[in-house]
Amino acid sequence: MRDSGRRARADADAPPDETSPLRLPFLLLHAGRWNPSDIAAPLAADGVEVREAPDPDQLHDADRPTVLVLDPDGLGRFTISVLARLVEAGFAIVLIGEPGVHDVPASIPPHLLSAYLVPPIGPRRLLIGIRSAFREAASRRIAREAAAETADLATEVTDLTEIGIRLLAERDLDALLGLILRHARRLTQADAGSLYLVEPGPDGGRRLRFKVIQNDSRPDLRLRSFTIPLDESSLAGHAALTGSRLVFDDVHDLPAGAPFSFNRSFDRRHRYRTRSMLVIPMASQRGETIGVLQLINRKPEAGMTFADAADVERHALPFDERAVALASALAGQAAVSIENSQLSQAIERLFDGFVSAAITAIEQRDPATSGHSERVASMTCALAIAADRADSGPFRAVRFGPAQIREIRYAGLLHDFGKVGVREQVLTKAKKLYPDALALIEQRHAFLLRSLEWREAEARAAHLEQYGRAGYDELVRRLEASGKGERDALARFVAAVRAANEPSVLPAGDFTELEALAARTYEAIDGTRLPFLTSAELESLRIRQGSLDETEWAEMRRHVSLTYSFLSAIPWTAELSGVPMIAHGHHEKLDGSGYPLGIAGGAIPLQSRLMTVADMFDALTAADRPYKRAIPRSRALDVLAQEVRAGRLDGDVLALFLEARIHEG
Repeated sequence: MRDSGRRARADADAPPDETSPLRLPFLLLHAGRWNPSDIAAPLAADGVEVREAPDPDQLHDADRPTVLVLDPDGLGRFTISVLARLVEAGFAIVLIGEPGVHDVPASIPPHLLSAYLVPPIGPRRLLIGIRSAFREAASRRIAREAAAETADLATEVTDLTEIGIRLLAERDLDALLGLILRHARRLTQADAGSLYLVEPGPDGGRRLRFKVIQNDSRPDLRLRSFTIPLDESSLAGHAALTGSRLVFDDVHDLPAGAPFSFNRSFDRRHRYRTRSMLVIPMASQRGETIGVLQLINRKPEAGMTFADAADVERHALPFDERAVALASALAGQAAVSIENSQLSQAIERLFDGFVSAAITAIEQRDPATSGHSERVASMTCALAIAADRADSGPFRAVRFGPAQIREIRYAGLLHDFGKVGVREQVLTKAKKLYPDALALIEQRHAFLLRSLEWREAEARAAHLEQYGRAGYDELVRRLEASGKGERDALARFVAAVRAANEPSVLPAGDFTELEALAARTYEAIDGTRLPFLTSAELESLRIRQGSLDETEWAEMRRHVSLTYSFLSAIPWTAELSGVPMIAHGHHEKLDGSGYPLGIAGGAIPLQSRLMTVADMFDALTAADRPYKRAIPRSRALDVLAQEVRAGRLDGDVLALFLEARIHEG
């Protein structure tokens, strides 16, 4: 920006005040023995001030069309490089040569001279030469101003383009609003500013919410967000409703009859003086006002601050047409960026709603794991943040930005979504036997007991019928003695079944007694001999870890592939494109023994390795699983450590899990 230069020129052309000498619009400087006294009157009539040239090092940019007249004596004071600098600065140079010497001295490049006059020179000829030089000096000044103006415009266009790119790249709405206000103030050299957004009101209408304040002279200001009515009583409300800009040289002197007023409470409270103000509505692409930008107290120089109200009165400038144009252009860009950010946030809220619905669908099919997805997502994100903050160790080069943390969170929330494709009886299987299978075995046990009782009753009846009471008591004692062994065996049988039916966290179980009891047979109603346990029942009870057999495990493991297929069908943004991959790898193991791909080591994404630790820890400690009791955190950490020693789990991730105390959350 070159506003300060333009102001200086405007001040130069303005009528002088009573304390400054009259300054004519043109300046003639002369050096040497030549004295322009014989043409002083015509020059004065032309508005030319005539002065003897100072030392060359005291001459800088020409602040008005200036001609430097040199004769041979004066030329000796100026080197060629100095003359070139003066011409570059806008001076026109007239050289009076030696009498009779018609050629310009070879040492002087001709392009540096506006005129070369050879004595004897009459006043008329001299005046014509000088006036011609003044026209050239004025042309150079106009060209320089035009070049400066063009440079300003090019800089402003470049600035606006770059600002637009930065605004469009910022997704966080609060950060975006701060960026908009900061750039608007920089372009217009405003000391302070604020920004309002239009939002729905509680009564179905609309209101303005104050969002951002910035003030160079009061950098410590912090104001809470508040709302004001969207009506014409305030400057911001009027601009929002009418869609028109408001520009005030002094907001304390508003037009009579204006529907709006300036709220002076801020100035009183913070001992500030709001003077010049520019209020610009920000309109969306549909022409709807979505916010209002307020810029306050334009400064003569970008870096200055106002010490007090008196300082504002002395130095604050009005917002000129250029400032209004720049701020308006930026407001248009800002509106698009705000609308995009709000749309992005709306899409995020929509997607968050979809994710919540997906989690609800999972948990409705498997209520036992309610909360698991949220806990895994939270712990995995905490692990990722801890890895990002590490400045030494195995994670010192790892960096996860906000977008990647969000990606990890979605992957954690949706890592089990494929369970919607697993049969519910498998998904919710609490024991090794399904409830109806266990009920059948218990009914079989009851049948065996009833059969024993029936045989004993039949023997007692037959004895009474044949022998009467003779020897009956002895028979009863024999039946009870023989029946006790059978009853004990049946009790051991059902106890062994119930014990074996309980799943274990780690591979465990000695099924010798169960297998021996299962090999026994009994006589069915139709007289056939049947085993105490069918082969299918025995195989289920001999499961060494968990509650699922190999077929059921294969179906359960399939949920990871179903999750990946489902997530891969979603058109993720570039920032979230890794969600399917991260979720796909959360059951892989470092030694390649995991599923579904069986990949090993570094082929497993770090994000997935983080999730594996979080998932296993929550599965071990969760108190809501019907098929196992929750184990203490210390025991769960021991289990994870065993997995590390076995080469299946990432030891660095587990160490970070402990160091960051995520297991205590």
